[in-house]
Amino acid sequence: MPVLSRFYGIIIKMYFQQAEHNPPHIHAIYNDDTASIEIQTGELTEGYLPPKALAMVQEWIELYKNDLLDMWNTQEFKALPPLE
Repeated sequence: MPVLSRFYGIIIKMYFQQAEHNPPHIHAIYNDDTASIEIQTGELTEGYLPPKALAMVQEWIELYKNDLLDMWNTQEFKALPPLE
């Protein structure tokens, strides 16, 4: 699973796409917590992140939504800048 970005102790990854793996989402890991977050809506769909970490991930997704959707569709992964 490629690492797309790292910031404030949060690691953002994306699995290789599979037919049963929709809707488009990323995986965020923070300490022992992991979560799946939908790219289009920023909605937490699985797992848990502390509220502050989740808010940062949602802000990051909003900044790079087009890049993330492009990676989801093309499977051409690239590193993205961290949230600053």
